[in-house]
Amino acid sequence: MPFTIVLDARRVRDFGIGSYIRNLVRALGRLDAENRYVLVAGPEGLEEFAGLPENFQTVTFHRPDTGTLNQISFSLFLRQFDADLFHLPLTLVPWGMPRPYVVTVHDLSSLLFAPAAERWRGLRLWRFRRGLLRAAGVIAVSGATRRDVENVLGIPPERIRQIYDAPDPRFLRDGAPHCAAEEAERRRVLERYQVNYPYILYAGAIRPQKNVPRLVEAFAVLRGELETHPVYKDLRLIIIGDEIARYPAVRHAVIKTRVEHAVRFLGFLPFETLRVFYQCAAVFAFPSLYEGFGLPPLEAMACGTPVVTSNVSSLPEVVGEAAVLVNPENVFDIARGLREALLNEALRRELTRRGLEQLRRFSWERTARQVLEVYREVLER
Repeated sequence: MPFTIVLDARRVRDFGIGSYIRNLVRALGRLDAENRYVLVAGPEGLEEFAGLPENFQTVTFHRPDTGTLNQISFSLFLRQFDADLFHLPLTLVPWGMPRPYVVTVHDLSSLLFAPAAERWRGLRLWRFRRGLLRAAGVIAVSGATRRDVENVLGIPPERIRQIYDAPDPRFLRDGAPHCAAEEAERRRVLERYQVNYPYILYAGAIRPQKNVPRLVEAFAVLRGELETHPVYKDLRLIIIGDEIARYPAVRHAVIKTRVEHAVRFLGFLPFETLRVFYQCAAVFAFPSLYEGFGLPPLEAMACGTPVVTSNVSSLPEVVGEAAVLVNPENVFDIARGLREALLNEALRRELTRRGLEQLRRFSWERTARQVLEVYREVLER
C-alpha cells in the first residue's frame, strides 16, 4: 500500500540545507515510484522541483519559517494532507507539529556558537531536545553530528540514524578530458570577473564558526612569503558567500593585515559560475571551526582542486586522507597547509587523485536508500 510522505522543502534555496533537500528529493524520485510525496515549498524555489515523477506533488506555503505564529500556522497547514509521515530537514520542530515525523539534523551551530549574551539559548536547547524526543526518527548527517545530538541534546543513541550527505552531482567530473569549448567558457567566466591571477578560494557562509578572519590572516602570512615567487607573487584570496557587510570581523582582518588589494568578496554566484571558480582555484581553503558535515571541501574535490581544511569536527571524517589538515585556531598552521598544497606539485597531484577516490564514499542514491529505510521503519511501527 502506498504511503503519503510530506517533506518540508521551504529552505531549498539555502546554501547547505538547500542542496540536501534538492538532491534528496531528486534521488527519491529516481528510487521510489510507489509512495506519494508532497513537497511544501515557499513561493520562490518551486522551479527546483521541475521534472519530478507523477507521484511527487508541490504545494506552496507563503509564510516564512521564523516566528511562533508562522510555525503554528505551518503545523496547521500540514494537517490537511492526512499524511502517513512528515520529514523535517531542520532541527527546530514547529509548535504543534503533527506526528509521526522524522528530523534531519545538519549541525547544532545555532546552539554551540550562539552569542555569549544570548538570552534564549536555554529555551532553544529545550525546544531542540523536545522536538527530537517527539520525533519518530532522527537522522544525523555525520558521526560528529550524531555525537553532538547525543551529548548536547541528550537524545538516546538508539533513536539516531547516521546517514551521510553527498555533494551535488553537478560538481562531479566525468573523467573525460576538457574540450576546447569548456576551456574557452572558463576563460570567459574569469574574464567577466577580471580574474587573471592565481587564487586561493573559500566558498560557503561567513558565519563566526567558519573562521574566515583567520583564513585572511593566514593568507597574509603566505602572501608575504611568496612576494618574489615566479608563479604566486600575485596570489589572491577569493571569498564566495554571504554579504561581507554582515560580518565586520572579516573586513577588520583584511584591513589589519593590509591585504585589501588581494582579497575579493564576490557574494553568492550562480551554480555554473561557482563551479568554474572551484575548477580554476589553485587551492580550496576551508579552515572551519565546526561543521555538521562540510560539503564545500567535497565540492572542490569533485572539481579536481587540492583542499586544505580543519582537523576538527566532522571534517577529518568527511575528507579522509584526501586533504591537508590544519589546526584552525593557529594562523601559522593554516598558512603552512596552504603553502604545502600550493607549492608541492607531487602532493597536489596526490590530493586530486585521493579526492576523486574519497568522493566514491558519498552518493545521493545511497543517501536516499538509507532515508527510505528510515521511512519504512517508522511506517511499519
